[in-house]
Amino acid sequence: MRGAHALIGLALVLGACSEEASEPADAVETTIPEDLQQGEMPAQPAAEAGIGTPMEERVATLGLLNKRNNVSRNLEMSPGEQQRVGDVIVRLQACERTAPWEMPKETGAFVQVLVKERGTGDDFRKIFSGWLFKNSPSLNVVEHPIYDVWVKDCAMDFPGEE
Repeated sequence: MRGAHALIGLALVLGACSEEASEPADAVETTIPEDLQQGEMPAQPAAEAGIGTPMEERVATLGLLNKRNNVSRNLEMSPGEQQRVGDVIVRLQACERTAPWEMPKETGAFVQVLVKERGTGDDFRKIFSGWLFKNSPSLNVVEHPIYDVWVKDCAMDFPGEE
């Protein structure tokens, strides 16, 4: 949620600096957009970045481990999709990787994990919402006694890449 607040704060600061601002800076609406209230990433058009595969065409590979029975699976998803495996739902909001000419290399995905707790009927509880990084797994960790989720890849292309 800190990322959403930082994004909103940045938008407010930039909006207050605009030459075209018709309202005083203290009159700017500060409500959190509904799509950010749930910890979801806003969709960003590929034209904004200007390079790389558009978000909706990317494919992330995530690992899912059930620690109870030691069963691991690969989940391949595009942003906006979710997969249910038993009592866990994994949602992918976005995936990114650094361009081939950038260092250090990193691959990440904005993921939400929901788990069906025993005795709650069909209700799922969100246990994680945030960015997971392949080369820096300790930056953000899915902390759950049964399930673990991690990023394996984000398939996308950059101009000039083979």
